[in-house]
Amino acid sequence: MFLPQEIIRRKRDGQELGSDEIRFFIDALTTGALSEGQIAAFAMAVYFRGMTHQECAWLTNAMQDSGRILQWSSEFLGGPVLDKHSTGGVGDNVSLILAPAIAACGGFVPMISGRSLGHTGGTLDKLESIPGYDTRPDIARLARAVRDAGCAIIGQTADLAPADRRLYAIRDVTATVESIPLITASILSKKMAAGLEGLVMDVKVGAGAFMPSLDEAKVLAHSLVDVAQQAGLTTHALITDMDQPLASAAGNAVEVTHAIAHLTGVRREPRMQEIILALGAEMLLIGGLARTRHEGSAMIDEALNSGRAAERFARMVSTLGGPADILERPAAYLPRAPISVPVPARESGYVARIATRDLGLIIVEMGGGRRRADEAIDPSVGLTSLAEIGQQVTRGEPLAYVHAATPDVAAWAAGAVAEHFTISNQPPAPTHVVRETILPRADV
Repeated sequence: MFLPQEIIRRKRDGQELGSDEIRFFIDALTTGALSEGQIAAFAMAVYFRGMTHQECAWLTNAMQDSGRILQWSSEFLGGPVLDKHSTGGVGDNVSLILAPAIAACGGFVPMISGRSLGHTGGTLDKLESIPGYDTRPDIARLARAVRDAGCAIIGQTADLAPADRRLYAIRDVTATVESIPLITASILSKKMAAGLEGLVMDVKVGAGAFMPSLDEAKVLAHSLVDVAQQAGLTTHALITDMDQPLASAAGNAVEVTHAIAHLTGVRREPRMQEIILALGAEMLLIGGLARTRHEGSAMIDEALNSGRAAERFARMVSTLGGPADILERPAAYLPRAPISVPVPARESGYVARIATRDLGLIIVEMGGGRRRADEAIDPSVGLTSLAEIGQQVTRGEPLAYVHAATPDVAAWAAGAVAEHFTISNQPPAPTHVVRETILPRADV
């Protein structure tokens, strides 16, 4: 038997906690036996004192075990259960394209996704702009979607890692969200509760990421990969660029439109294609569906070009309650903002820098994100036709288009967006989307 205050004291003093202590504390948190003050004190102690990878693995396992763990038998599915998770950014609709592409290659993707957080968009908010799409299906419907479509992108249910939900709610109001061990355990506990056999982490770095520097991103990536290995889940991580929006669209419905255009081949932007091929190859490699990264990339490319990935997306949407003809008639279903205005460039030259985080916050202010957890969002608002870093523009040419609910908001947003593009006389040096690959270390 342990005393919660003694566990908090030991961590406060920088001591390493044991597996039994951590499990006791998480069990007490789950049952409501701990006060909010005790949970907050524990989170703050971890924030300042940190955790070893072993402690974090024990924390991850305890949080995973706090609720239901999905079970997927190979006989039921006939392929590996895989997933990908992004640490968040602007214009990141990769999941909507990648999950069905993996399904088309023989993998199965039960993806537990989240809502918008701060300046970053949420995959669930994007999918909920599709009429009828059920982001919280019962287990039978989830299993049917995973079996029949090969993928199902849904939200965290009440019985999946409930300890994470309560701990995160306390972290959110006690300035302890940025703790690397707590971020790691939060992400991995939900993914492991989904019954995965392999995971690829997309760790964003740059002006629009929670980790603005490469060193910070590498610390988080190594923590995720090494702790997952100790907790029993094979995980690789890619560190990818978020110095500019990943897609030319940022918002909810506009990103679904963008993803459908990519899936159907109407428009495929090079940066988006690069990251999808890289993440997809890593997932197929972990799942044993590809022998090399080159082979995996080729498989993902073929799934997109053949239309098989698009067909899997359509099947997922219809199985989870959305329209069966979403690919053929997206404009008939996805909400469209009543006002659309261009953002004219204030000078001629090359786009040298984009304050990506600020663009995300503009979308939040327009109603496309949340300032409070219980706040409703407007799925129709957002930005489209965003200029890229390195793109040459002339004065007056649109840097983007603002989609807003009212003329006043549109005018304000257009002025604000223009301020966050830096134009230079010289083109910047080109950069790659994928910065680095982080694999499990043999000595962990």
